[in-house]
Amino acid sequence: MTHDNPIISGMIDISKVRGLLFDVDGTLSDTDDHLVERIAKRIKPISWLHKEGDTHHIARSFVMAIETPANFFYGLADRMHLDRPFSLIYDRMTRKRHERTPAHERFWIVPGVDTMLANLWGKLPMSVVSARDERTTLHFLEHFDLLKYFETVVTAQTCMHTKPFPDPVIYAARQMGLEPEHCVMIGDTTVDVRAGRSAGAQTIGVLCGFGSQDELEGAGADLIVDSTGDIQLLFEFKGG
Repeated sequence: MTHDNPIISGMIDISKVRGLLFDVDGTLSDTDDHLVERIAKRIKPISWLHKEGDTHHIARSFVMAIETPANFFYGLADRMHLDRPFSLIYDRMTRKRHERTPAHERFWIVPGVDTMLANLWGKLPMSVVSARDERTTLHFLEHFDLLKYFETVVTAQTCMHTKPFPDPVIYAARQMGLEPEHCVMIGDTTVDVRAGRSAGAQTIGVLCGFGSQDELEGAGADLIVDSTGDIQLLFEFKGG
């Protein structure tokens, strides 16, 4: 849902912004709500653990809880120079599941994202900076006809190190002919914020994914908005 005033907290210097960088999971792709839905269905037998039998509440608590350790292992893989093997293992694990699952059951889009991208297209160059593998990233973008909006698509396999290292942010910025300080990294987790900040970019945290406001603020997000679709309200004057 978009609002007249999309800002939850913080501020960025819009005058410095020449390009936008978007995470995928929880930012463009509506990953967490559907993950919660799938987990909630599977844990119905233990609904008694919640005083109101609310399996959705249990599932969401679980998804939010695993964000921090998941991000930790992404960073650990990078520090040990195992990010490429990690990506290959993940790719092999998910390939068969993706092949046997219809696209409409694999991919979901955050409400308002398609309209936001269409409205900003031509006003600011945009790129994807994702920690997911190239195959599923491209499949998602192609499924919703979003690929046309982006100058470049950076995945876990593009650079030597993936997020939270600055490498993919720097790479994407320079592919657009920009320096990172003239870009904004937009994402839903502390990994996105850390990658953007370490590259010298401004950062926007969105609350439509895995990260909470406290986590994003704690990581140093310059600005926090309710949902990715709200981004267009910040830059609607650009190019006009």
